[in-house]
Parts: sequence; structure tokens; C-alpha cells
Amino acid sequence: MKKFGILFFTILLFAGLLQAKEPAPGLTLTTLSGKKLLVRGTANGLEIDKYKGKILFLEFWGTHCPPCLISIPHYIELSKKYGDRLAILAVEVQDTPPPALKKFVESHSINYDVIAYREGQPLVDYIGQRTGWQGSIPFLAIFDDRGEYVTSQVGLLPQEALEGVIKTLEKMAAKRKNTPAVTDKKKATPAAAATVETNRSK
Repeated sequence: MKKFGILFFTILLFAGLLQAKEPAPGLTLTTLSGKKLLVRGTANGLEIDKYKGKILFLEFWGTHCPPCLISIPHYIELSKKYGDRLAILAVEVQDTPPPALKKFVESHSINYDVIAYREGQPLVDYIGQRTGWQGSIPFLAIFDDRGEYVTSQVGLLPQEALEGVIKTLEKMAAKRKNTPAVTDKKKATPAAAATVETNRSK
């Protein structure tokens, strides 16, 4: 519980870290399976057409990185369990040739989206600039169901911690969606009115 508590505090602490940059122009990336992803940087995070409404785990990893290999079964299980609410996009950053990378993905039964480095380099550079990533892997950037950046982590995270993040973000989303709208601003308290204006600006 202490580890999860620290991780959740980190989520709140780093939320909004990406807000200082301007949105980036859209780009289309192709996964190893041939899926086309339209990616656009926003003021607060990322917008990926096929992942709308889902939590996103964006991982930078390598086929010759031992901690990255340990993470693969974790992501496979999470994808099976939360696939309708969670998107996992893994960009291989050790420049493994696409044919070899495709064989690797097939041999490890990877069930989430994987992109080769040279295909995903524009996204890697963009995320690196916005998060201050220094090149260590595995690197995980987490985005909520609205595509807003939440936090990032360098190094291996256990599956229980990753699942804890998912559950926490889902609770936050549920609380946000269940917040009643204030329709009569004259009767609303200043705090409630401010909440309405904030929601309208999003």
C-alpha cells in the first residue's frame, strides 16, 4: 500500500507537466500490424484517434533491455484484462530492424501495439522534449482517458502498481463524470461557478 500511495501522489504531483508547450502538428504512425494511428500533440498531452476514451500507456523499450523484457508479460495481461479501457503503445527505441522486431513480437505473443523506432522517432523526440526523458529505458508515459498527461516513470514497475494506476485513473474519471453541472449561476457558490467555467474551457 505504501508503494501505491507514493505512486498515486506522483500522479497528482506531475499532472499537467506538459502544459507549457504548444500543440504539435498531427502525424500518422504505422504499427507493426499495419494499424494507422493519427497522433496529435495537445496543450496537455496527446490525442490519438484510435485510443480516444482510453487510458494510454506509452512505453519506450528495447528488445535488448532486460527490464523491458520483464515488463512484456505485465502489459500482455493488462491488455487482456483492460483492453476495452486501456491502450498500450510500445515504441522500440534500440533500432531493431522491423523484420526482426516483428518476429520478436510474434514470438512473445505481444497483444498490444508496437512501433519500430524509425517509424516512431518523431513521437519519441516530441515526448522526450516535453517530459525531459534522457534516454533510459523502460520509460513509461501515462495519459488519462481524455489524453491528458498524468505522469512518467523510468524503470520497471510491477504489474500490481500498473494496475493500481489504471484503477486510480478510472476512479478519477468516474468522479469527474459524475460531478453535477451547475445550471443556475446566480444560485451557485463562487467555487461551483468556477468549476463550471473550468469545465467549459476544456
